[in-house]
Amino acid sequence: MDQTLPPWDSPAAAARRPGWKTLTLETQFENPWLRVEKSDVIAPTGNPAGYGVVRFKNRAIAVFALHDDGTVPLVGQMRYPLGTYSWEIPEGGAPLDEDPADGARRELREETGLVAGTLVEILQMDLSNSVTDEVAVCFLATGLSQAEIEPDETENFEYARVPFRQLLEAVIKGQVRDGLTVASVLRVHHMAVTGELPPHLCEAVLARD
Repeated sequence: MDQTLPPWDSPAAAARRPGWKTLTLETQFENPWLRVEKSDVIAPTGNPAGYGVVRFKNRAIAVFALHDDGTVPLVGQMRYPLGTYSWEIPEGGAPLDEDPADGARRELREETGLVAGTLVEILQMDLSNSVTDEVAVCFLATGLSQAEIEPDETENFEYARVPFRQLLEAVIKGQVRDGLTVASVLRVHHMAVTGELPPHLCEAVLARD
């Protein structure tokens, strides 16, 4: 992905911006997936402050699987933090030293049983960047074939395969709220509009009922 500055920014401006200065740092909690830190800091304004940060040990991975007929497989599950049921594209975590594409293929297989003939990175994201350092990589999977589903022991899924247009409308109406799903849906729609997808997929994504 292009890591250069956007057109409204400049290297000179970036170089003169003040940063944060860490004075003290303590680990408040840690498990195999994350670490919670408490710090005393000096803010870019020069004022002292306290800060709490969640440091993730995995990279978030999302896979937008697109069938040739324009349908999209979704996974439904109860999400513990919000206590709500969520329909999402296949998602998970990959260790920071793992190739994100390998993690994406694994998550797609585990949650849907699908194997991608083609896997392309389409988006990178910073998630809740005011309180965490979690980053995400989103992929588009096409040329799909079916194998066995391999969920882990804490996952209890429902499955749906929906037309892209229905999913896009559900995102716009706020019926599908998962951030990685929302961003990936909008990115794939943009790819169809701009012709970044193969012609038959552009036609399938943009088709109306």
